[in-house]
Amino acid sequence: MSSLLREEMQRVLFRPAKHRLVEFIEIEEESPGRHFLCVSVGSKKLVQLSIVQCQVFVMSHKSGSKRSHTKRSNLQDCYKKVEIWPLQDLTLVDGRDPDVDDPCFLLHFETVRSVTAVSCSAKYTMVRALVALSDRYCHQSLNLQNFDHAYIKPTTYYSNRGDCVVLSQICFYAFNLVCLSLCPVPMDV
Repeated sequence: MSSLLREEMQRVLFRPAKHRLVEFIEIEEESPGRHFLCVSVGSKKLVQLSIVQCQVFVMSHKSGSKRSHTKRSNLQDCYKKVEIWPLQDLTLVDGRDPDVDDPCFLLHFETVRSVTAVSCSAKYTMVRALVALSDRYCHQSLNLQNFDHAYIKPTTYYSNRGDCVVLSQICFYAFNLVCLSLCPVPMDV
């Protein structure tokens, strides 16, 4: 599903603007429709963050049917960039609290933009992409605050393979805890 959505947004929004969609996550917003935080790279190596809104038009039939159907007659009208920032203007990404599963994070530009991802996994996926793109295209480290850095930057043992590495680390620790709990403890009598 996400690969089809990526291809559709690339074709409708980013390719006409000569940008390549690198990463996107679905976010929660107050206005109706689906919203996405997207990161794209332009032809002159300009990296942009944008909030994309997908407006879904609902039409009801007059035949008495209780169903409503989604109409997507013009995809250019469906996807719309509602906010755009250059990555080089991003001064800080604040995860708010690294010890809590909170999908909300703050993007500090001239103003602070609060973003609520649909999951913590999506939040960390976006931050990993922003860190990599900042290192590659802006030639500077992205300032991060209140994130668990073990899940963002690769260590000497793990490479940056994203959420699979996080999941394997959790499974490894859980397995170790189970093994330790099953070990007999000698009792001194």
